[in-house]
Amino acid sequence: MQVVHTRAELEDVLKKNNNKGGQPEGGRIAAVLATEGLHPLEGRIENVDRMYDAGFRIMGLTHFFDNEIGGSAHGMNKGGLTPLGKQVVRRLEEKKMIVDLAHASPRVIDDVLAQATRPVIVSHTGVQGTCPGPRNLSDKHIRGIAATGGLIGIGYFNGAVCALDIPAIVKAMRYTADLVGVQHVALGSDFDGATRTAIDTTGLVLITQALLDARFTEDEVAAIMGGNVRYLLLQLLP
Repeated sequence: MQVVHTRAELEDVLKKNNNKGGQPEGGRIAAVLATEGLHPLEGRIENVDRMYDAGFRIMGLTHFFDNEIGGSAHGMNKGGLTPLGKQVVRRLEEKKMIVDLAHASPRVIDDVLAQATRPVIVSHTGVQGTCPGPRNLSDKHIRGIAATGGLIGIGYFNGAVCALDIPAIVKAMRYTADLVGVQHVALGSDFDGATRTAIDTTGLVLITQALLDARFTEDEVAAIMGGNVRYLLLQLLP
């Protein structure tokens, strides 16, 4: 596995993996370093630069509790971006770091969408249209994220899709694709070691087949299964 920090580094991995036989040379996997929640900033905007220098390129604003940046979908207050949070979002964009709205409160999502000038992502989530829940996206927010050019990663866990099976995952993907287009849909897994998921990585082929069975085209399936993420990273990494 190679941690990539720039689009040039990602392009290098992709080029070496795209040999004539279709097999990765040396089995290289590109990874991007991210954080789930900006409590590591400890309320100091200068720590954005420290995290950038440490290699981070994707920054989730909140996790399971409110922090100095803004409200969590699970927090006590569920508020919007704080004054510091608005400064941090601007700084993230200046540094060409990707803003991740997973676990963000609805008010934080509203505030980020109001000021975002670059695509934003939701790395792992569900959608209210197929699974009501405190952290799942409303149609309004799905449309707003798509309008930035962003991506919505559909999770494999019960809180995201209201079941632990492949059909529920594909149902959420179909709903999102019908609402805003396949180009805004991605895999959201949430393999964090604590969350129970419908499959592990060996089950990805089951999602591929289920998407084909749901009448997604082969090009659309390729986009959902990784093409959309690759395109976004090649756009947004510094």
